[in-house]
Amino acid sequence: MTTHLLLDFFGTLVDYSPSRTDQGYAGSHALLAGWGASLTYPEFLATWSAVSAEFDRRSDADDREFSMTELGAEFLARVLGGEPVAADVETFVTTYLAEWNGGVRCAPGMVELVGRLAAGHRLAVVTNTHRADLVPGHLAAMGVAHLVDAVVTSVEVGWRKPHPAIYAAALDALGVPASSAVFVGDTFGADFTGPESVGIRSFLIDPAGRYPVPAGRRLDSLFDLPARLARR
Repeated sequence: MTTHLLLDFFGTLVDYSPSRTDQGYAGSHALLAGWGASLTYPEFLATWSAVSAEFDRRSDADDREFSMTELGAEFLARVLGGEPVAADVETFVTTYLAEWNGGVRCAPGMVELVGRLAAGHRLAVVTNTHRADLVPGHLAAMGVAHLVDAVVTSVEVGWRKPHPAIYAAALDALGVPASSAVFVGDTFGADFTGPESVGIRSFLIDPAGRYPVPAGRRLDSLFDLPARLARR
């Protein structure tokens, strides 16, 4: 029977920096200056971090997801002193994400691995993200978008992992029950206990052994998965 693989994206299919301020955001800062904001670059980063943290705290409380548009609009309202126009919000968000994407890297051999997995399984990517087109764009750039049957994003579902709704949306997208799916990711709550709680067998990328998962469900990386699935 074909196994349906639900794969996390960030930290699983690609390496990335989760920081919102480490990549270098000269272009984003220049936009603010052009719109009349007087923030220095360190002030820009500090304010962006503070507003982002407020949104994160709200999401952490109930797993509701927010969009980059909502975050960008709130940030610009604070630094510009008034409600920004929608076009400026979109310009800022697009510029910021282009710079943030500089921290996303595809590991050598990952594209070939996705091809091997797709040859024997149906694939879905299930990811927490604040922008609906971000992960599909990365999959296209990697050259693997055609191998993925569904991309399920928290911002489109409205709930982020580990809320049960996002796993249900992924199963619905593939048209399969939880018993025929396997979830793989690198975050204990979002990618292991969350899917396990709704009946999806899960594997955790946890090379340091930090989390209490059965040894047979712990991976050093996604590259371990084919051999582990073969033991079923």
